[in-house]
Amino acid sequence: MAFGSWIGGFIGYIFGGTLGSLAGFILGGLFDAVTGSNGGQSRIGSFSTDEDNSVNYGRRRPNVNERGSFLFSLLVLTAYIIKADGRVMHSEMEIVRQMLRQNFGEEAVREGEQILLRLFDEQKRQGSGGFRRTVQQCCSEMAVGMNYGQRLQLLNFLVMVAKADGSVPQSEIQALRDVSGWMRLQPSEVDSMLNLGGDSLEEAYKVLGVSPQATDDEVKKAFRRLALEHHPDKVAALGEDVRRAAEKKFQQINAAKDKIWKARGL
Repeated sequence: MAFGSWIGGFIGYIFGGTLGSLAGFILGGLFDAVTGSNGGQSRIGSFSTDEDNSVNYGRRRPNVNERGSFLFSLLVLTAYIIKADGRVMHSEMEIVRQMLRQNFGEEAVREGEQILLRLFDEQKRQGSGGFRRTVQQCCSEMAVGMNYGQRLQLLNFLVMVAKADGSVPQSEIQALRDVSGWMRLQPSEVDSMLNLGGDSLEEAYKVLGVSPQATDDEVKKAFRRLALEHHPDKVAALGEDVRRAAEKKFQQINAAKDKIWKARGL
């Protein structure tokens, strides 16, 4: 496996702090496994391992690579969502593979799966409470390092994973709410995305985050907010494939709007 290209991307722009430490540990371990290293200090990229095994990136930040950072963040959060109900479903892993293939390429399927498995091991090592705190700290760093639209796209991918087996248990819904709040997204975003692609008028209102009793002006205002926040240009820096995923989400929001507009005669 050619972890070099992925590691270069992740180390190119990782936020530092807890997320950077986790990236160094996970990616460094995978690199060691591939190269046959027997441990000791990691020499990948510009970080080094200090005496307490945390990762330092030095005083100078490398050049920005938002795509690599986004992808590693996605895998960290995916590990948290998938294990929220205490098990790893084949359907969930398959939707992750499809997502990686469609949005990041075939190499990402192979290497991303290895990273995800190592994250599961780390979750087991830390315990559910410890890993939850780690993810919370990582989300706080994502909230600082990513724009709102990029965080929304992360949440959208996570909802896709949660819906993979045809139902979303309460444990996964709560995990989605955890992640959404930790990333400083609006509380309504989870319900909105869970109802994307629905056929009913009730689901359309939930996508827009308004009550059926809302006034026309309130409904229009809600749609304008969503259209601004979810516009595909918000994730353009992450690559054309991610932008296409955002366009599909944007189309689903528009479909919900059209359903409501038709019902109201707007």
